[in-house]
Amino acid sequence: MLNGQSQLTDMNMGASMTRLRRPLYAVGVLSLAILAGCASKGTRAPVVDMTGGQPSSAQPGGSYVVKPGDTLYKIARANNVDIENIKRWNNISDPNQISVGQVLKMSGGSGGGAQTAPVASAKPQPRPLDQPETLPPATTSPDATPTPPPVPVETKPATRAADAGVINWAWPAGGQIVQGFNASSKGIDIAGALGDPITAAADGLVKYSGNGVRGLGNLIIVEHQNGFITAYAHNRAVLVKTGQTVKRGAKIAELGQSDTTSPRLHFEIRRQGTPVDPMQYLPPK
Repeated sequence: MLNGQSQLTDMNMGASMTRLRRPLYAVGVLSLAILAGCASKGTRAPVVDMTGGQPSSAQPGGSYVVKPGDTLYKIARANNVDIENIKRWNNISDPNQISVGQVLKMSGGSGGGAQTAPVASAKPQPRPLDQPETLPPATTSPDATPTPPPVPVETKPATRAADAGVINWAWPAGGQIVQGFNASSKGIDIAGALGDPITAAADGLVKYSGNGVRGLGNLIIVEHQNGFITAYAHNRAVLVKTGQTVKRGAKIAELGQSDTTSPRLHFEIRRQGTPVDPMQYLPPK
């Protein structure tokens, strides 16, 4: 009798575990489906990369080993170092071109650029907190030419979308349009000056606020009613947090130049996860 009861108990436990696994599996599938809804097949999409985590602090001796998911901006913020200093100390021209295992100098000691293997470096000398760091004067190559300002593009009046009136839309920035909507851009670019206010295009809930998406800089994603979301990229500063409720016209960021060539806002409207032309929804200027 004991052997029979033991087998019956094992069978009951196995069935219970199977029933427990099914809801957990369903929750996982549902979460993946929600994340996939905010992505697209193109190269520029406000997809949130949450796998990188936070970089650790620099190693003793003033160096840092790049880990999977790191960006130069994250490393600079975690170590309280100006990103321009890290680029200069390591001879980095493109902040996106760092690789896992690369050793970055985190202080201005002598030597060349970033190393490919850990090396010992001189201990940085302490300085008073109220003493500003002395930087060498910037040098400009005689044949260097400044980046020309973006040229406004001609925008033709767009036909209003059939569902444009379900949300009370507003322009997120007041500058001129320098990039129109197409299959590659998935939105429009609005030029402006550094620090210009960026405002919410409609009432909604902040679903993402950060810089974990390469190529979009400081990014904000706001979810609205009726399956709409808006994305605001390349900001100099973000003024809202994930989970915060925002109102139409409220200032949520400052226009910037993060991960782009000139000060601008990259703005997208997505309906049920699909990019749509913002000009068909925004009111006439």
